[in-house]
Amino acid sequence: MQSPVVVKNLGLTDFVEICDAMQKFTADRTPTTSDEIWLTEHASVYSLGLNRKSVRLPSTKHIPIVYTDRGGKITYHGPGQVIVYVLLDLKRRNLNIRSLVTLLEQTVIKLLKNYDVVATSKADAPGVYVRNTQALEAKIAALGLRIKNNCCYHGLSLNVNMDLSPFLAIDPCGYVGLAVTQTQDLGIAADTKMLGQGLVELLSNHLNTGVK
Repeated sequence: MQSPVVVKNLGLTDFVEICDAMQKFTADRTPTTSDEIWLTEHASVYSLGLNRKSVRLPSTKHIPIVYTDRGGKITYHGPGQVIVYVLLDLKRRNLNIRSLVTLLEQTVIKLLKNYDVVATSKADAPGVYVRNTQALEAKIAALGLRIKNNCCYHGLSLNVNMDLSPFLAIDPCGYVGLAVTQTQDLGIAADTKMLGQGLVELLSNHLNTGVK
C-alpha cells in the first residue's frame, strides 16, 4: 500500500524561495521519501520557463521576472491565485508526464464542474480553458512541470480573485492574444482557501486511492 501524500498549506510565499525548496526536496529525496503537495499563493512575479524562444518579456519594472527550470514559457503569479505544487515519485505513482498533465487538468475541470462551470483541456496547449463573460475562450489554469530522476515538481496555478492586468504585458504561456479569466468573474464566490482545499482534496484522493 502506498503511503499517503503529505499536504502542506504554506500560505503566501516567495516564488524564488519555493523554487529553491522544491529543487532541494527533489535532490535530497530517497525511494522512501513521502510524496508531497504544497498549497500556496505567491507575491507578484513573472515566471519564465525553459522554453524561452520568442518570448515577449514585460516592460514593467515593478514586477520581477524569475527564470525557472519548469517547462513552458512565461506566466504571471500573484495574490488571489491558487498554486498547487506536486512533488511526486512518478514511478511509485505509476504516472508519466502525459498522465500527470491529464490528472492535473482533470482535477481543475472536476473542481469547476462542482460550481457548474464547464471547462476543457487541449492536447496541444496544456492548461484549463473556459468561456469568459464575452463567451470567448479564456485560460483559467496553467501548468508547468519539471521531471528529474522520475520525480516531478512545480505544478498548476488557478486564477481565483486577482489582478489580471499583469497578464496583458505578456503572451500568457507563449500564446499571442490569449485571454485570461478567473473564477470570481465566472460567478464562483468561493475564495482561494476554499478552492485550494478543493483542488488538494481531489488530487490527493486520486493519488492515495486511484479514484478518478
